[in-house]
Amino acid sequence: MGKIAVFPGSFDPLTNGHLDIIKRASRIFDEVIVAMFINQSKKPLFTIEERVKLIEDVTKTFGNVSVDYSTGLLIDFVKKKNASVIVRGLRPGDFEYELQNATMNRKLDDSIESFFLMTNPEYSFLSSSIVKEAAKHHANIENFVPKPIAKALVEKFS
Repeated sequence: MGKIAVFPGSFDPLTNGHLDIIKRASRIFDEVIVAMFINQSKKPLFTIEERVKLIEDVTKTFGNVSVDYSTGLLIDFVKKKNASVIVRGLRPGDFEYELQNATMNRKLDDSIESFFLMTNPEYSFLSSSIVKEAAKHHANIENFVPKPIAKALVEKFS
């Protein structure tokens, strides 16, 4: 069995920054599971089923990437999938938050490692929230998200 990594997030929507992390992780690990988690503090624009389908669509050319979702704890999902690594992208300003999460996950199960990839500077300003706000006001978002997601955002806000 090879190294399985989980890339967690809400991905509402997936941005080019997320996709860059997925591509890079897919070159490092044998399998990458993009895992959506339901964040009770956020009101999603896309349903979990819509997000799964959109991400499957934009990652279908990667032979070692799959998409799933969970409502539980990340660490439980990682164990259920026989993964040993949690992949996270680091943007400027994320370090303390990510350190807190990685430390908590390590305390819950010290056999699971956190693996951080620095965000490509081209995408360091991107977040799902900022993309949704731009799309809501009918800005051109095609440089920020994959084409199928840009199309879905336009449809949501038309």
